[in-house]
Amino acid sequence: MQGIQRRIVYISLYEGIAIVAASAGLALMTDAGLGHSGAMAVAASVIAVIWNLVFNSLFERWESRQVVRGRSLRRRIAHAIGFEGGLIAFLVPMFAWGLGVTLWQALVMDLGLVVFFLVYTFVFNWAFDRVFGLPASAAAKVPVAA
Repeated sequence: MQGIQRRIVYISLYEGIAIVAASAGLALMTDAGLGHSGAMAVAASVIAVIWNLVFNSLFERWESRQVVRGRSLRRRIAHAIGFEGGLIAFLVPMFAWGLGVTLWQALVMDLGLVVFFLVYTFVFNWAFDRVFGLPASAAAKVPVAA
């Protein structure tokens, strides 16, 4: 599976699981309740979907220009850190506003979620690639017969 179909399946599965996990995590870290935390998780998911599309498009464009093909442990770690690092910049202000906490409290909450999501992103991407195969940008190039 390649292209937009791959991205739609990826994002749907990833974010569906993420909304459930983030709702529970935010509810445990605040007095906001599961309903309010769920609404914040959905908003965070919308932001994450947009960031996911932008980040993965840029990452795959960079990846397609690399001499070494495939997704090594090092490349997967860089991918997870890059994605989650960018997401922090968007989510901390939203959590502070939406949950009525300080930016520092929102950062601490988000860092707690980041620890979970760094592992989750790594495992999810590995499992997704095992089930659906690598994207064309990471697949080994097949030599062309002369």
